[in-house]
Amino acid sequence: MPNSLKRIVLGRPLATAAEKHERLGKISGLAVFSSDALSSVAYGTEEILWILVTAGTSALTLGLPIMVGIVFLVVVVASSYWQTIHAYPSGGGAYIVAKDNLGTLPGLTAGAALLIDYVLTVAVSTAAGVAAITSAAPTLYPLRVELCVLSVIAVTIANLRGVRESGRLFTIPTYWFIGSMFLLLLAGLWRVLSGTVHPLPPEEIQVTHALTTFLILRAFSSGCATLTGIEAVSNGIPAFRPPESRSASLTLAWMAGILATTSLGMAFLAHVYRAIPRETETVVSMLARRIFGESLLYFNIQVATALILFLAVNTSYQDFPRLSSILAKDGFLPRQMANRGDRLVFSNGIVILAALSMILLIVFQGSVNALIPLYAVGVFLSFTLSQAGMVRH
Repeated sequence: MPNSLKRIVLGRPLATAAEKHERLGKISGLAVFSSDALSSVAYGTEEILWILVTAGTSALTLGLPIMVGIVFLVVVVASSYWQTIHAYPSGGGAYIVAKDNLGTLPGLTAGAALLIDYVLTVAVSTAAGVAAITSAAPTLYPLRVELCVLSVIAVTIANLRGVRESGRLFTIPTYWFIGSMFLLLLAGLWRVLSGTVHPLPPEEIQVTHALTTFLILRAFSSGCATLTGIEAVSNGIPAFRPPESRSASLTLAWMAGILATTSLGMAFLAHVYRAIPRETETVVSMLARRIFGESLLYFNIQVATALILFLAVNTSYQDFPRLSSILAKDGFLPRQMANRGDRLVFSNGIVILAALSMILLIVFQGSVNALIPLYAVGVFLSFTLSQAGMVRH
């Protein structure tokens, strides 16, 4: 890239001594590191319902109990990473914890699982964000792949500009989404208490599977996409202002509390309104349309959801390059991955993450349902190895 164009797009180079001024506080840290986890509220419940509906509409009543189990798992995993933050204040992701306590091979397995999940997070969150847009504007549905690629490019440029600038960019959309979700949940709860709930009209569903224990477990594993991003805070401890461990652990607690409340609330509303997932409209859109009608509040929910999903990929943009740099320093990835760019970010890792994510989005045609199954093994694998390492520790 010509130097002058690079300066216009990315900004002037920063001195290495300026790194400490690029640190994040708890407010901006919550926006940067928890947007991935919080945005999964937009599709966590829906992924459970997509599996259950194959056994008929009566099976959808299990969506709420399954989400209760997932929320319990959120508490368990968040508690484990709270301990990890204090045990490894320099950054204690699954790779470091597993490598130190279980050995090199388990550590590399956890690291590989995380790197794959970070790529998938960018692809899934971007596809879900475009789905929120096409739910409100169906005419854009044929352009979903192009919209996905443009979104990835925009977030890549923002992250190449530096940590603090990306933190500023993501703060407003994250808190806008949190406020909008609580508004939707409170409005839905008020309708339940006032007896003004009007369930969504029933639809004819073709039953393709029996309701078996395996199907319920499959719905549980798909819904566990809700847990993606919980480990991000423990990976990014060095990005916080001192005292790093305290700031990171408080941010993790806030994130887990908001995630548990909104996920459970969304599953409850889907249960009360008898939501049935559709290819052309998200469950969040259906609920918001039913509760608020075609009003400004409905479009506010859709815009806030789309923004948080597009920006949720920032968690991966923070942690993929940082984990890659650790692996490079240990000799398991090319040493160039450990080099910082002019803006004090690991620019090589950012560019590679963007390229891999765009390939996935193009190959899978921007479909959330097609991408979600790739999540499950990696998510559980990295969590399990990290927690096993902490037990040994």
